[in-house]
Amino acid sequence: MIGSNNLTQKILSGDRIDPPDAVKLFSLPMPELGALADRRRRMIKDDDTVGFVRDRIVNFTNICEAKCKFCAFHARGGVIPPYEMNIDEILKKIGEMSDTGGTQVMLQGGLHPDYSIEKYEDMIRAVKAAYPSVFLHSLSPSEVVHMAKISGVTVDEAVAILKRAGLDSIPGASDLLVDRIRNYVSPKKSTKEEWCSVIRALAKNGMGSTATMTYGMGESPDERVEHLSVVRSIQDETGILRAFIPWSFSPKNTGMDDIPQATGMEYLKIVAVARIFLDNIKHIHAGWLTEGMKPAQLALSMGADDMGGVIMEEVVVRAAGINTTTDMEEMIRLIKDAGKIPVLRDSLYREIQRF
Repeated sequence: MIGSNNLTQKILSGDRIDPPDAVKLFSLPMPELGALADRRRRMIKDDDTVGFVRDRIVNFTNICEAKCKFCAFHARGGVIPPYEMNIDEILKKIGEMSDTGGTQVMLQGGLHPDYSIEKYEDMIRAVKAAYPSVFLHSLSPSEVVHMAKISGVTVDEAVAILKRAGLDSIPGASDLLVDRIRNYVSPKKSTKEEWCSVIRALAKNGMGSTATMTYGMGESPDERVEHLSVVRSIQDETGILRAFIPWSFSPKNTGMDDIPQATGMEYLKIVAVARIFLDNIKHIHAGWLTEGMKPAQLALSMGADDMGGVIMEEVVVRAAGINTTTDMEEMIRLIKDAGKIPVLRDSLYREIQRF
């Protein structure tokens, strides 16, 4: 039963809620919170379709001088030996994806100490020359800030160079946009303000992005809402964030393995609160890769409306001990079992095929 207090009525009427109200939502009973989030979803996207894209992540190097405490993938994490892919190896992986009908590639590396913007420019041009129809949703704000500093250009100039080379969009990988957390877990990565500067540069260059949230790193409910507030504010300013993707921090094999793994209940609450608070972002992803298929399926009744990608290959999350996999058939079945309509989409969230 949905309650009748002032906050509830504000949500049901479609009014914007402020950060203190969002913090209060975390204490609501799960059935009530989920129902409110689902109502809010219908105000933003009034159908029962759930999208997914066929893609591949190509992690072209794990040499990264950021050495974030929460990452098990970088070369000094001790899990995966250092490596760098050459362009032929990158193209081979993209070709395998293209041959199976995939449409989106996420080229991702790290803050390599020797990679200037010319390196990324050459990589993108080579991929687009070989596979012009593939959508390159690639790199990250931290990588852009890093390459700009190494190359002596501004962030705006770096984004413009990458766009001219053929880059279509940049995922807004944002970890947690809270200074206290960032200073502890990733002091060598881009700051909160630098992250925002990349989103502004993308908007200036007519490009889109997304926003993520890695939670469960010792932050408080107020700090979780602080992150959401930064995302909502930059979306008010730019309007280029197509989706929001929350996922829980996986402590295994990281420098923070003393922190307990976030629970599935926490995940569902994050999804629901995000759906209610982020009234200016259309799509919320259900994070099957990090949370597992069943929690992701439940998230579809608590505000989420997209399942992200049917990923051919993933190594970063796997380095932290998570080995969730899926295929297109399972994705379609899980969406249908949740009472929703599966839709294969493109990177701009346009429908390709309905099942």
